[in-house]
Amino acid sequence: MLGALANWLLGRGIERFREKRWFPIGPAALDRAQGWYRRFGKWSLLASWLPIVGDPITVMAGVLREPLPTFLLLVAIAKVGRYLVLAAATTGLA
Repeated sequence: MLGALANWLLGRGIERFREKRWFPIGPAALDRAQGWYRRFGKWSLLASWLPIVGDPITVMAGVLREPLPTFLLLVAIAKVGRYLVLAAATTGLA
């Protein structure tokens, strides 16, 4: 949860650096990511537990100003769900 929150905070301030030459994401890639988040909206945060795509989703939520309470609730549901499934699988309950 703290990592997702850090990503959200980074996303909130990242737009001001978009035109800098050293910015690690190209304008087209950033526009594409924003379009994807706008298409699927806040519900995409339920996929924040996924490796590779989870972090960019949480950053885009910050860039697009997803309200913090909504962000935290959906990310918590995703992360708790992931660990419940892992716990069930490793204890033989699944």
